[in-house]
Amino acid sequence: MTIIEVRSRPGSRTRGLLRIGQAVYPCALGRSGLTHGKREGDGGTPASRMRVVEIRYRPDRVARPRSLLPTRPLRADDGWCDQVWDANYNRPVKLPYRASHEAMWRADHLYDVVVVLDWNLSRRAQGRGSAIFFHLARPGFSPTEGCVAVRKADMLAILRRLRPGAIVSVA
Repeated sequence: MTIIEVRSRPGSRTRGLLRIGQAVYPCALGRSGLTHGKREGDGGTPASRMRVVEIRYRPDRVARPRSLLPTRPLRADDGWCDQVWDANYNRPVKLPYRASHEAMWRADHLYDVVVVLDWNLSRRAQGRGSAIFFHLARPGFSPTEGCVAVRKADMLAILRRLRPGAIVSVA
C-alpha cells in the first residue's frame, strides 16, 4: 500500500511537507492549519488517514495523468455539493445545482488535476466537511480551504507512484 504522509512545516500552520517514499515535496494546507475536529467551512485540513478514491483532470488543459488509480476527465457541468443537510452533501453533482456547491471546472488551475479523498465521503456525517481534495497549489502555496495542494509537476510525479488502496495520512 502506498502512503502519502503530510505534516505541517515547522513554524507554519498553512504550509506543509508531503512525503511519499524518500521524496519530499512542499505543500499548502488549509487556512486554519490542521484540525482534529473538522467542520464545514472551518478552513482546516483534517488530521486523518484518507483513502485515495479517484483522479479527475481537465482534459482541455492537461493530458490524462499516468496512474494505476481510477482516472476520469472533468466536464464543464461537474460540481461538488457543500450544502449541509442537502441530500447530496459532500457528493459530486451536475451543474446547475440548486444548493450551495463548488464548481469543479474552475477558471484558475487548482483542479486541473484533482484527487478525490475519502474524507466524510463513504460514511458521511452532515457538517463534518466536504470537498477535501488533493489538488494543485496556488503560486506561493497560499492556503487552501482545507485541502492539501502541491505544484503540478510534483502532483504528476506523485500520481505515477500511487497504487489502488493508497492513503493520504495527515498528522
